[in-house]
Amino acid sequence: MKPGSFAYSKPRSLDEAIDLLGEHRSDARVLAGGQSLLPTLNMRLSAPRLLIDLNGIAELDRIDCRNGTIEIGAMVRYAQAEQAREVSQHAPLIARALPQIAHPAIRNRGTIGGSIALADPAAELPACLLALDGQVELAGPKGKRVVAADDFFKGLFETAIAADEVLTAIRLPIATKASRYGFAEIARRHGDYAIVGLAASANMRSGALTDLRLVYFGVATKPLRARNAEAALTRGNLDDAVDAVASDLDPADDIQAKGAFKKHLAHVLLKRVARQLAEEST
Repeated sequence: MKPGSFAYSKPRSLDEAIDLLGEHRSDARVLAGGQSLLPTLNMRLSAPRLLIDLNGIAELDRIDCRNGTIEIGAMVRYAQAEQAREVSQHAPLIARALPQIAHPAIRNRGTIGGSIALADPAAELPACLLALDGQVELAGPKGKRVVAADDFFKGLFETAIAADEVLTAIRLPIATKASRYGFAEIARRHGDYAIVGLAASANMRSGALTDLRLVYFGVATKPLRARNAEAALTRGNLDDAVDAVASDLDPADDIQAKGAFKKHLAHVLLKRVARQLAEEST
């Protein structure tokens, strides 16, 4: 199939894009990398009257480090982030996740901001953003605002972005000597969406994990923190943490797997990620 007819605009500034969104609101869709939007257009699952192409806005394509934070612009491509020294050095959890996303052709076009804005519950980057206690920068008619990752993901493909706002960047705390990270996923084939995945971050202080955040993806309508498992693993009891996952997660059956199998994989991934956190501490 081919998409229905729509108008097209390629603004050269963020202000121009925001003005267009303010004028057209729900009749407009924003185009970043297009790796998710274009298929939905072709299948007519999405039918905007106006497509606003962000690829002409240079200020959205940047990676900056300042004040203990790494800021990655919305239009930074996956492949660009994979190759960026700032990401590998200051955001190692993101660096671990990027090679697991789809295939090189997708990573050459797909964008960091596009993944976060889409909020696919089986995607790697939303889970990493939540695991890192990151923030999302949004720009609209009233200026810019920052939303914590804990408050950003609302439900299935639903976020805190208003109809007249553009996601401009994500902000992550720069890794320190105390930082510890873990990442693992299980997919049928490399590059497929994960059946279940787990992203984790923590700090190591006096030989113990603190500030632990365990975030599963592929198990709910949005990335999901396993808070009971976090508490148990912080106490140093892996067996209790694995048992606690059962109370944290209640995955539904889907085309990938039965919910019970997903829960089993969640147990497996927790053991793998816990081992990664322990290995980094030695």
